Amino acid sequence: MGFKIRNAKKSDMPHILNLIKELAVFEKEPEAVEVSVSDLEKDGFGKNPAFHCFVAEVNGKIEGMALIYNRYSTWKGKALHLEDLIVSETMRGSGIGTALLDEVVKYGHQIGVKRITWEVLNWNEPAIIFYEKKGANIMREWNVVHLNEHAIKNYISKL
Repeated sequence: MGFKIRNAKKSDMPHILNLIKELAVFEKEPEAVEVSVSDLEKDGFGKNPAFHCFVAEVNGKIEGMALIYNRYSTWKGKALHLEDLIVSETMRGSGIGTALLDEVVKYGHQIGVKRITWEVLNWNEPAIIFYEKKGANIMREWNVVHLNEHAIKNYISKL
C-alpha cells in the first residue's frame, strides 16, 4: 500500500485533530485534548505559525502526522521539537512512522538544527524500540516538567 508524505494544509486540521484524539486515547488521557480545529488552523497557518506539520496520506486519507516546532538550546543552538508523531492504529507497521520521522530529520537538517528532541512514554516499548533503532538516545534520567494552564494561573496569583 502506497502513501505520500507532504506538508499539512489548513484544510487537513480536522483530520489532524482526529489523530491527536486517537493518540490521547492510546496514552490513556482521552479527555486531555483541549485544542480545537480553529486553534490548529490559527496557530499553524497564521502570520507567525507556531508549528509545522507533515502528513501521511493513503488513498486521499490522512493516516499519520508529525507536528514540529522550533526551539533553542543554550548548549547547542537551534533545535527542533517533535511534539507528536502519530500513525493511525490501522496503519501502524506500514512504514508511515519511519517516513514521517525521515521527513522531520531531513527538515531539521535542511534548516540547520543541532538537535531534534521529543518525549516518549516509558511504557510505550514499541515506540522506544522504534526510536532506538533509528539512532535516538532515550534519556531515561531526565524528567519532563509541565505547568498546565491551572498551575500557571495559580503561580501567577502568588507573585
